[in-house]
Amino acid sequence: MKPVFVLAGQGINCESETAYAYELAGLRAEIVPLAELLTGTRRLSDCALLHLPGGFSFGDHLGAGLVLADRIRHGTLATGGPLFEELVRFIGEGGFVFGVCNGFQVLVRTGLLPNLGGSYQPEAALLANAGGSFEDRWVHVRMGGPFSHLGRLELPVRHGEGRLVFVDTESAARVAASGQTIVRYVSEYGDDAPAYPENPNGSWLGAAGLCDATGRVLGMMPHPEAFLWPEHHPAWARAPRANRPDGLRFFEALAQHVREAQTGRTV
Repeated sequence: MKPVFVLAGQGINCESETAYAYELAGLRAEIVPLAELLTGTRRLSDCALLHLPGGFSFGDHLGAGLVLADRIRHGTLATGGPLFEELVRFIGEGGFVFGVCNGFQVLVRTGLLPNLGGSYQPEAALLANAGGSFEDRWVHVRMGGPFSHLGRLELPVRHGEGRLVFVDTESAARVAASGQTIVRYVSEYGDDAPAYPENPNGSWLGAAGLCDATGRVLGMMPHPEAFLWPEHHPAWARAPRANRPDGLRFFEALAQHVREAQTGRTV
C-alpha cells in the first residue's frame, strides 16, 4: 500500500510523533516538506493519505493556519498548475486527508471542510476559544462515522483557536443532519457536554472534528498522536495495564479504514 505523507516545514511541529503514530498503527509514513510538493519532488498521487499535523504553521501570526491554508489554496506547482487542484484531484481519486489541530484549521480555511456545497469555499471557521485563553488539557470525545466503534476516547487538546462556528444557521443544521460532526466533546461519563470545561473552546454543539461528505477528508482539534503510550497520560500509574492508549486506538482504526478503502472493500 502507498505510504502516508506527513506534511512538515513552515513551522509545523508535530510531524515526528505523527509519523511514528502511523508506523505503530501499521502504515508506512514519510515526512514530506511542503516545498517538496510545490517543486514536484513528491506528488500526492504517491501517497494514500496526506496528514496535516498540529503545530503553529507560520507562527499563527496572521491567524491559526491562515498562511499555510493560503499556500495550499493558491500555491503553484513547478509544472505551473495549482497545488489545490492536485489536492482536489487526489481526494476525488480516493485519497485521504487528515488534519489535527492546526491541520484542522487549515482544512476549514481552505474550504475542504465541511465542503457542504462541493465548491471548496469556506463555510465555517475555528475562532478564538470562548474563554479567551489557550487551552492545554485532557478532554473526552465521542467518535462517530467509521470510528463509532471506538466509543469515547480521552485525548489532549492544546489550542487557542478551536471554537467551531458556521457561516449561517442553515449550514450548521446541514452539518448536524449529515452526521459530519464525527468527533464530539462529551463528559467523562459519555454525556453530551456543550459547556466548559468539557467543551474547552465553546465549539458549536460540542463539535471537536468534522469530515466531508465523502468521508475521506477528516479534521479534529484533539491530538491523538500525543497519546501513544500509557505514560503519556497523567494518571497512567492508576490505569489498567491492559488498556491501549486512546490515541493509538484511533490511529489503528484510521489505518484499518484507509487500508480497506485502498483495497476496494469499502469507501
